[in-house]
Amino acid sequence: MSPTLIISLIVAYFFILIFISYLTSKNTDSETFFLANRKSPWYVVAFGMIGTSLSGVTFVSIPGMVQKAQFSYLQLVLGYLLGYFVIATVLMPLYYRLNLVSIYTYLEQRFGYWSYKTGAGFFLLSRTLGAAIRLFLVAGVLQLAVFDGLGVPFAVSVVITIALIWVYTFRGGMKTIIWTDTFQTTAMLLAVGISIWLISDELNMGFQGLVSTIEASDYSQVFFWDVKDSRYFLKQFFSGAFIAIVMTGLDQDMMQKNLSCKNIGEAQKNMFWFSIILVFVNILFLSLGALLYIYANTKGIDLPAKGDDVFPFLALGYFPQIVGLVFILGIIAITYASADSALTALTTSFCVDFLNFKERSEHERVRLRYIVHVGFSVLMVLVILAFDVLNSENVVTAVFKVAGYTYGPLLGLYSFGLYTRRAVRDRFVPLICVVAPLLTYIISYNSVDWFWGYEFGFEVLILNGFLTFTGLMAVSSGKIDELELAQEQQAS
Repeated sequence: MSPTLIISLIVAYFFILIFISYLTSKNTDSETFFLANRKSPWYVVAFGMIGTSLSGVTFVSIPGMVQKAQFSYLQLVLGYLLGYFVIATVLMPLYYRLNLVSIYTYLEQRFGYWSYKTGAGFFLLSRTLGAAIRLFLVAGVLQLAVFDGLGVPFAVSVVITIALIWVYTFRGGMKTIIWTDTFQTTAMLLAVGISIWLISDELNMGFQGLVSTIEASDYSQVFFWDVKDSRYFLKQFFSGAFIAIVMTGLDQDMMQKNLSCKNIGEAQKNMFWFSIILVFVNILFLSLGALLYIYANTKGIDLPAKGDDVFPFLALGYFPQIVGLVFILGIIAITYASADSALTALTTSFCVDFLNFKERSEHERVRLRYIVHVGFSVLMVLVILAFDVLNSENVVTAVFKVAGYTYGPLLGLYSFGLYTRRAVRDRFVPLICVVAPLLTYIISYNSVDWFWGYEFGFEVLILNGFLTFTGLMAVSSGKIDELELAQEQQAS
């Protein structure tokens, strides 16, 4: 496929994003950048969140997992529904009652200064790593499809990738993100739908034949019941629930979109509709993965050993050119929908949680916001380049591993705050939140030997949260005092 053609597609795509940014960033201030003046329509937020929650990892890695994991990923997705229900009924009402901009401000009100900074710090760590890993995937695909042929080094293509995000987000922030995510989710869904249709056409299948072929294949098994298997249903289901809670409900990026809705009722409608649609979208991606392997088997094509490479390999090397273009469009759309909002959320959290924005003039806020936005852009470039050198596994696995170890302390902190009335010795919280992930790693690494063959999967997140909760209990000192209780009741 011609690099010129792909570059033309990318240029046209980003021209649209920049045009949307131009329309939405007029007369903006810090309130617009952070929460879009709390005027976002819930249905626009719900639709855009689909692209944000999926990322290029879903577009490439989920189809690539099908050969080894079949449709077991759907067990995790079903667990998301439980997690999103908890978010909509427990966490979001809390955030709206307290009128938060950064959701980690709750930790200061509940525990104290060090708990607040620890929670915000773990978000910055987790979201920087997670967003960089997702961007690594799209940068790698663009390198393969375009920049290798032009002799452009990978580091340069990464810088270009991040710079493009910065261009259309640095002024409008969340107000721009709400609408660019809507456009990018539309592009992503069109891309996956067209890909499935074109591949089924290559195999001479109608819709009914497509469904029956996937059902009859070795790839369509959803439920697994061997307790020692990392795909065991209960492990996947409850891991999915907790992953949803921490990666959406305890994540400034995802909650910032919800907090931009007009009120709690609209925000809850957004969450409920988003969670239902997301199940069907993931079924589409798994079906696409099955079709890719069925196609390769039918045509006698030797596929790459790494699942992440399967879709790019076929789309750019074996399918008609239109499939390759659709693939490029889809992965760009879904990855940037996730990464642009992550950059905005990182900027928001650092500004609000660490730079005391409330005490600064609007002019100073804008200046610092620009500096922080650039700083996190540079940091993402560095993390992507480091990941390129160090990583040797499936990207979706890497994303969830990062989440398990970095969001676990947040899970423990919020669980303790919401479901106990005990005060903690605030100065010990940072130590607990560092020790818990270390212990989690040690236990997970030795679990096969220590627990009769049991292998930890994504449920390391639950273990990490439990260890954090236990540590907080150990340094707690009875119920929160009457003044704090009165303040909480007044806030609610």
